[in-house]
Amino acid sequence: MYFSTAFDGKRLRGLPLSKTLLCVACVVILVINAVFLVRNLDDLRAANALQAQTARVTDELQYLNLLVTDAETGLRGYFLSGSEVNLGPLHAAPQQIDNQLRALGVLLADSPSQTRNLAQLRNLVQRKLGLMHQALEVYRRGGLVDIVAISAAADERGQMDEIRLQVVIMTREQNELLASRTAAFYEQTRRTVLLGVGINAAAILVLLLFYNLVQRSFGLRLEAERALQQTNDSLEAVVAERTEQLSVLSRHLIRVSEEEKSRLARELHDEMGANLTAIGMDMTSVSEQLKGSHPELVAMLGRARKTLVDTVQLKRRIIENLRPSLLDNMGLSAALQSYCADYARVTALDCDALIDAEADRAGPMQAIALFRITQEALNNIAKYAKARTVIVNLTREPDGWELEITDDGIGIPPDAMAKSKSHGLLGMRERALLLGGSLEVAPGVNGIGTCVRAWIPAASPGGEGAPAFTAPLAAGVETTTPPLSIGTASSNVQAASRAAPDGAPVDP
Repeated sequence: MYFSTAFDGKRLRGLPLSKTLLCVACVVILVINAVFLVRNLDDLRAANALQAQTARVTDELQYLNLLVTDAETGLRGYFLSGSEVNLGPLHAAPQQIDNQLRALGVLLADSPSQTRNLAQLRNLVQRKLGLMHQALEVYRRGGLVDIVAISAAADERGQMDEIRLQVVIMTREQNELLASRTAAFYEQTRRTVLLGVGINAAAILVLLLFYNLVQRSFGLRLEAERALQQTNDSLEAVVAERTEQLSVLSRHLIRVSEEEKSRLARELHDEMGANLTAIGMDMTSVSEQLKGSHPELVAMLGRARKTLVDTVQLKRRIIENLRPSLLDNMGLSAALQSYCADYARVTALDCDALIDAEADRAGPMQAIALFRITQEALNNIAKYAKARTVIVNLTREPDGWELEITDDGIGIPPDAMAKSKSHGLLGMRERALLLGGSLEVAPGVNGIGTCVRAWIPAASPGGEGAPAFTAPLAAGVETTTPPLSIGTASSNVQAASRAAPDGAPVDP
């Protein structure tokens, strides 16, 4: 309701007495309705409790019957096989059956007839257990022949039928009790509903009397809301337009960045690789010619060759950071497996890569997006998560690709995606949006760690049908495992130096 605070020079007065009485009447009617609703809720709670009790009684009776049947089945299995293992249900039956009978006694304590039925059922079960133990003793003394003779003379089937009949009787009485109380509850509910309808009708009549009082103030409020809504709509349109422009620019920059990285990687591999190879071959030739006459120059050439090997390794790392060679040569599966293995080696974390067998069917744009998202997520885990275990799971769904990267670290704030400085998370999301997908960051399993979940549809540009590794950087590109971008350069350089002794060709 809208009330103006403008002072018009007249003395402010309260509501008229008639309208005040209408307000009081409306409140009284609603209170009465609430009282009846509370009573109806209590009846509903009692009916639900009885229904739950009936279901539990039925389950307990069925389980009791099952215990007796298992004991008898185990005893027969012992008669046939002679293995003591089959007697387990028979030995455990007395304690379990006693627990079931005690539980049924608690549930049926408020029903005298059911208590009598339970006592009769207890006698039948105890008699059956006694006969089974007697049969066991007879078998141990006389063997299977005596058991067959006793079975031919005794009516064991009738004893089990009595137990089953008693279980059926108790279940039926419990269901009849539930049905009678349910019918009474429904009758009470019907009366309560009719009374509630009458009370609500009276309340609606009282509320209609206030319509004239609200109509004029509501008109003023509606005009103000319309003006405010028009202003909000115009602001939202401007914000949406600017946001779309920024998103388009961001996606364009990501696409241009990947294209530029790919071009630079090709140029470094082709041109710089050829130059380094030529330099290595020339140095090898000169070393061979000077080996006998100028050993000091040969030593200098050896040191220069080591520097050349370091340069080759640096070139390899730059190319791998710009565009993973395994992604173009062996496919997404090999690239992710290799990257996760190097990640685990460098960071000392337990990193498991669960890659779908059809991962290599991803198109070029899909493959690089999935790889970059994985790379950025793992780098964030290494920097901030303080985790011990990381799981990378890439699965092929009917209509796209689902990538999940989970860790057991300290977690991530819920509003991390909304922060302006979360460039890594925003970049991953823009990569997914570029292909029509989505990305979300949520707490991990049981609230432990973080789960980064990305979805890339199969129908996105550059989708399936053209594997990502059909266009390698060059015909002679190496297929060794690429070094991890977050690793240190010294270990790679040392490994390269040991792998390329003096006088061996330098592989760019």
